[in-house]
Order: sequence, then structure tokens, then C-alpha cells
Amino acid sequence: MAKIINLTIKYRENLEQALKKLEPDFIDYRVLSKSLDARNAPNGSIPKYHYKLEVIYENEIFSIQNEKFVDLGALKLKPIIIGAGPAGLFCALRLLEYGIPSIIIERGQRSSVRMKSIAKFWRYGELDPESNVCFGEGGAGLFSDGKLITRIKSPFVNYVMKKLVEFGAPKEIVYYSNPHLGSNKIRTLITYISDYLISGGCEMHFNSKFVNLIVKNNKVEGVKYSKDEKSIVLASENVVLAIGHSAKDTYSNLSHDLNFSAKDFSVGVRVEHPRKSFDKLQYGKFTDDNTLGASKYRLSYHDKEKNLGTYSFCMCPGGHVLSSGTDADGIVTNGMSNFKRNSPWSNAAIVVEVKKGVHFEDNFNSAIEFQKSIEQKAFNLSVSKASGKEMPAQRLKDFCDGKLSKSLPKTSCPSGIFSQSMDEIFPKYITNQLQTSFLKFDRKIKGFIQNDALLIAPETRTSSPIRMERDRVSFESDKVEGVYPCGEGAGFAGGITSAAVDGVNCAMSIIEKEKDFKIT
Repeated sequence: MAKIINLTIKYRENLEQALKKLEPDFIDYRVLSKSLDARNAPNGSIPKYHYKLEVIYENEIFSIQNEKFVDLGALKLKPIIIGAGPAGLFCALRLLEYGIPSIIIERGQRSSVRMKSIAKFWRYGELDPESNVCFGEGGAGLFSDGKLITRIKSPFVNYVMKKLVEFGAPKEIVYYSNPHLGSNKIRTLITYISDYLISGGCEMHFNSKFVNLIVKNNKVEGVKYSKDEKSIVLASENVVLAIGHSAKDTYSNLSHDLNFSAKDFSVGVRVEHPRKSFDKLQYGKFTDDNTLGASKYRLSYHDKEKNLGTYSFCMCPGGHVLSSGTDADGIVTNGMSNFKRNSPWSNAAIVVEVKKGVHFEDNFNSAIEFQKSIEQKAFNLSVSKASGKEMPAQRLKDFCDGKLSKSLPKTSCPSGIFSQSMDEIFPKYITNQLQTSFLKFDRKIKGFIQNDALLIAPETRTSSPIRMERDRVSFESDKVEGVYPCGEGAGFAGGITSAAVDGVNCAMSIIEKEKDFKIT
């Protein structure tokens, strides 16, 4: 029987040698988890790595074996999956592993073509409403740093990580506490996954916009979509709605058939620091040691009196701040970094909770309008003060001091920035909460508030503002049989990994229903 060992070593110490001292008779080991602990590095303490290891000895085997799949055979009508983001692709992948090919409908382009549209948007402000940072092969996850961090507890988390490794991801993502692919690597992986699906008998229709469901007697019979100005109908008894968190036009179409509700979400800003200066705050005298990589942080503050929380989200060390809107009259910010995380800047979203029934009315239209109103304010200010593509920005110190920035430092943002007070973009309670939170964060990381740190706004797409109601066990719509709301767009995920896991869950529900098969 394998033995589980927790081991802490100095960051430059050899793992195998340290393990040999502790367990001299082991014959093999594998890493179950690994995390860097540099909390006391600014005070001179040597950074450490915490490991959880599975160790085996002579005549022993590792406890966790690879999953075995059964070819159950194709369905009479292929399942239809709307959206080729992480949720949709992993749903299709899981179905195919059990011998069930599917049809994927994606409004955007393949990633290689999509990149050209996005580059044009960043450089010239020319938005393709159907293929952009949020729409297209890979979904919004293609330009969100490739972070695979998740707090959900599911046996399918490990499955998702292993599948990504099979398609070329570094093996370390299976065990690292903050796994990260980088936007450059995830683009390649997503293409490989799509190619694999097609070779296995799946159909993938790009530049094809889902229009609506075909429903009869509360059962789905298929979907209607448009391609090249032609209307096309496909029949199916199983439709997975993995539409992503920004498909507001699709929400409107689906609201006639499904039950929608508003949900709490968060809005705020991207905070961008010069990477070297921030690394020094985190690593102290170890800053120039490249083996540690760009530093990360996770911060939060909860105002008990107001019952309002602020937290960091989507930390992108050594990354870039990107314009990622999907509407011609709105501006949205996001962050990403490539695998090496070696840009001169680091950024993270710092966002404030907004709550249904408190900050907007408790219905899904109000939630969407709240989000949209902030994005439109940012765009209108950009039109009046720049060309419409540049993003509003303010020095962090000026924001905390209540001053407009007379000049701005260099930024990673390819769309450009212009000086703007955040007070004209957000409701007052949000800017007040941000100011208070930044002061709290500066006490946790002394020097967080810097003159050369920037706020770039607005960060509004942290998660979907709505939820498509579904059964908690079957993942099936509570209103239409055979429809599976899935992933971030349905309000049931918050990142690449959780969206992929939700796609797997929906696939397994279809398999259980149609093939009477359940994993034991």
C-alpha cells in the first residue's frame, strides 16, 4: 500500500535527496501537491516548498489508477453543445470517451483566425461582435491567463488536469497548488482538443450563431442556428447550453423557454504594478532569483458594518491588461499572462460584491443592465477623451488620495489608456469600498499602494450576473427536459477548471439518462 508523506524543503533544496533522508527504502514517488511559501521572505526567511507525496516501496503500486472508459455507442440523435469554451469542449470530450460523438455550435472562429480579429480590435478598436476575446474556440478562457485554480471539490478536477496534460500541458498542472498554463499554451491545447473531437466523429460548426431552442411539450427537439445568413435546424433530444458569461443576446432568446434568475456578482478594476517592484515586496532579498517566478497575491477584505466584500481575482503575474468587451458601446477589462509570466507588469482584478435586491433589482434583466451601464460609461468617457478604444486609468495613489492623475505611467494594455477618475464610472459605494480595501491591503503588503501602480477599468465580467435554473442532481433544466445549462454562462462555474468540470458533469448526466450507465 502506498504511503502519503507531507514534506517541506527549502526552495533550492533537492526534493529527491530530502525524501531519501526521510524514507531511505522508497523505490518511487509522485507529487500530489506542491505549493510555494514565501510569506516571510520580505523579512529574510528562506522561501519553502510544501509537498504532499505518494511514496511506494518494493512490490507496491500507486493507489490512484487511470480511469477506464466503456464504448457505449452513439446516440440516434447526436447531443448538441452550444459553445466551444472549456465547458462545451470538455462535455464533448467526455461524451466521446464513452463512444458518443456530439455536435458543437460556436458563434466565433477557430482560435488561429480569432487571434487576427482580436489583434485588430486591440490596435484599431474594430470589434467583431461574433468573434472576440469572449466568443470563439476556447471561449473567454483563451485570454484569461490559462489559470486552472479552482476551489470546487470534484473527482473530475483531476480528470480535467490529466486530459490537459494528455493534450500537451506541463505535467506540473496536476499537482501544483496554483496551476497555470498561460494564454499562449492554452491556445495550442484547445486546437488539439477540437481536432481530436473532429477526428472522433464530432461535428464542429464555427461562425454559427445559436438562435433558439425548439421545444414541444416541455421537451427539447432541437436547435435553430444561423450561418452565412442561412437559418439551419438540427434535431436532438439533448442540448447543452455552454454559451459563456457574455452572451447577453442569447440570454434574451433563451428567456422565453427557460427559467432565469439574477445572482450576486462582482465589479471593480484591474490593478497593475511594475512586476519588479512588486516582486520585491513579496520576495525581499530573493527578488532576483528567477527560480521563484513572478510573485502572486490573494487579498480580501470584508466590511462587517456594510456586509460588503472586496477580493482579488484572476491574478496575472508577469502579464498584460486587455480590453475584452463584446459590445460596440462598452469597455471591459481583463488580464492574462503567458506561460513564462515574464512581462514587466503584474496585474489582478480587485472587485467589490454587488448583490441582487440591494444594488440592483432581483431579476436577471436588472443584473445585466447594471453590468452594462458601467461598461457604457467607460466607453462614453473613452470616446469623449480619446478615440473610444483606450481604457480609463488612474494612478492607484491618486485614487486613494481622491485626485485625478495628471500623467500616467507605461502600461501593458495594447489598447492604450487615458486619465480618468474612477468616480465617474462606478457607483459611489464601489469606489468608497475600493479605497478602504486598498488601505487594508497596503497594511498586509506594505507598499501595495504605489505611485506607478495603475487602476484600469472596468472589470465587470468576473462571472455571469444570471443563472439558468436547473436540477441540482441531473443538471437538467427545471423547465425543459433534455436541456442542460452549463458552465459560466449558466451561472454554475467561475473559471476554466470549474467550467470544464461542469461540462463533464452534464456529459455524465446525459450518459446516465440515455445509456443507463453510471460510474461506480
